[in-house]
Amino acid sequence: MIFNFLIASDAFFKADLEVTLIACLLFMGAILYTLSKARRGADLYIRSIPGLDAVNEAIGRATEMGKPILYCPGLSSAADVATLASLNILGRVAQRVANYESRLIVPHRDPIVMTVAKETLKDAYLQAGKPEILNEEDNFFITEDQFGYTAAVNGIMVRERPATVFLQGMFFAESLLLAETGNSIGAIQIAGTDAVHQLPFFVASCDYTLIGEELYAAGAYLSKAPDLMSSLKAADLIKGVLWVLIVVGLVLTFLGNASIFEVFGK
Repeated sequence: MIFNFLIASDAFFKADLEVTLIACLLFMGAILYTLSKARRGADLYIRSIPGLDAVNEAIGRATEMGKPILYCPGLSSAADVATLASLNILGRVAQRVANYESRLIVPHRDPIVMTVAKETLKDAYLQAGKPEILNEEDNFFITEDQFGYTAAVNGIMVRERPATVFLQGMFFAESLLLAETGNSIGAIQIAGTDAVHQLPFFVASCDYTLIGEELYAAGAYLSKAPDLMSSLKAADLIKGVLWVLIVVGLVLTFLGNASIFEVFGK
């Protein structure tokens, strides 16, 4: 008796994912190209973002008035992209605050975010050459309750009366409560979030608002670090290519040729 066995094995290359492979290679190539340009000292143009251009002015104003700066990193966890972007911005802001020798208050809803922020602040003050002026008690945990945290931060604003308030990260129903309190004490407010439903409240109540991807780009914009700038420019290049493909697809569709959909439908 002869037995024929069939042995299943994964294909080394899946032909139906070739478009995905090409897209990944293009994106990697764009990153390597822009990174090479950045490291050679080439000027990678990024459009002006008023909210980020005002950071130094806002911190300087607080210093002149002898008042603290309050930084709220949002109400989400460390797993949220907006929170990670906010912590990146916190590092840049803290470095400037250290240079001005001002006070920075950072209240937290999430204890893990607080721990990450603690190390971020230490690194920022160390880079500024002033680790001794960092007051770790100003980076503290309040509560995980949403509106308990909001009430506590509003109370801090009213008592400490910071001259500058940063609201960066993920926000929910409390966004307007925080922004209105900061507005009522006359603070310069720079907000930023990718929560679409909260953007109108920030736009109405704050002096400057970072919208969507501006929040993600803030770290690169403030630091001008080649590695960060290159990834930002690479993303812009890929978006440009996608826009071209969309226009080509529309033109071909109007001409009755749907071949481009067959290619990208794989």
